[in-house]
Amino acid sequence: MLSRSSARRILLFAIGTAGDVHPGIAIGRGLRERGHHVTFITNSYFEDAARRAGLEFESSGTVEEYLRTVDNPELWKFGKGFRVLFEQILSQIRPNYELIRREHRPGETIVVAPASAFGARLAAEKLGVPLVHLHLQPIVLRSRYEQPGVTVPAWFKPALRPLRQAWLAALDRWILDPALLPEFNAFRAELGLASLRRPFDGWIHAPEMVIGLFPGWFAPPQPDWPPQVRLTGFMLYDEGEVRAVPAGLREFLDAGSPPLVFALGTGMRNAREYFATSAEVCRRLGRRGILLTQTDGQVPDELPPGVVRFGYVPFSLLLARTALFTHHGGIGTMAQALRAGVPQLITPFNFDQPDNAARLKRLGVGDLIRPHRYEADRVAKTIAHLLDSPAVRERCREVAARFAATGPDPLEQTCRLIESVGSAHPNGA
Repeated sequence: MLSRSSARRILLFAIGTAGDVHPGIAIGRGLRERGHHVTFITNSYFEDAARRAGLEFESSGTVEEYLRTVDNPELWKFGKGFRVLFEQILSQIRPNYELIRREHRPGETIVVAPASAFGARLAAEKLGVPLVHLHLQPIVLRSRYEQPGVTVPAWFKPALRPLRQAWLAALDRWILDPALLPEFNAFRAELGLASLRRPFDGWIHAPEMVIGLFPGWFAPPQPDWPPQVRLTGFMLYDEGEVRAVPAGLREFLDAGSPPLVFALGTGMRNAREYFATSAEVCRRLGRRGILLTQTDGQVPDELPPGVVRFGYVPFSLLLARTALFTHHGGIGTMAQALRAGVPQLITPFNFDQPDNAARLKRLGVGDLIRPHRYEADRVAKTIAHLLDSPAVRERCREVAARFAATGPDPLEQTCRLIESVGSAHPNGA
């Protein structure tokens, strides 16, 4: 336990779905157990999860606002999805900035936030508040040396660097900046700050400390990453210790062979066709299956024998008894499956998912199928190949062993790095 003079007031922000919020809860619990006063700030949809973990909670939006965002089918379409996401980001900038301005105590407060919490980055810039950025996904760290979502021979990578630079510039100019900057720069002007261009090309990285919540073997550091980046590891919290096991789950798992599991994350609410195809895949392969979705109406009214639907199930309780896991490629979901040593088939839709899927394929533990190609014949053949492949099984075992290896604990490392930023401001901001 820290001394009173060493303890800090931590304002810990999270923005997104459960895969974005759960790592923040894990870090909040870790900081609280180390003697810090932690306030966890996210949408009210996750208030119960935060309070079950013993965290003090403050809302940054209503449940209705959250559901309106995830119910929008355009969220998962490239280009259009960024506009939906930016509507959420923009709505949080002013209230999050004002919350930090109101709660900040010089010499006591540290703000911990994802890069999408622009209000936190503004508070660091304008008010001098110590800020630690948490990057859940490697793709947030742009690099000329690594092409997200692309697997190419090493000898060809240098030729792609100029193209990578041109692609990023075009992405900013035509998609990201137009969706974000008019309203964002208007608020900067209110604060007396100069307008920005291309904030995703550097400004989103907190100057003092950026923590990548993934290991170097998953995303090797690149020569042009910001020097303040430190990698710790995956935060694998999924409420497994505080959630009741869904009725009937253990009985189903005990009744037969390990099932195939299909999920598209807690934010996908427009996936009836995906789950219908997945059920058909189980029928064709003669395999038992679990369809995971919290949204009623996403699964067929009649399922094949041996195929069932559950709502939310913590992956730490399920994946060790799973034959193969098919999902959307969210970083937290993928990490749980890597730890469980389960082959994976990814159907990436948007944002970081294609890059995560490409990294998983390079690891040799799975494959990917684009959403428009998610058809029963193709999926069944791919799953059969993954299940029958000795090479995939061996790579899954090797990667899972990395999680069991002795070494620095990612949560402890993360907490220490956050504390190091606070110690650099003992009497000042």
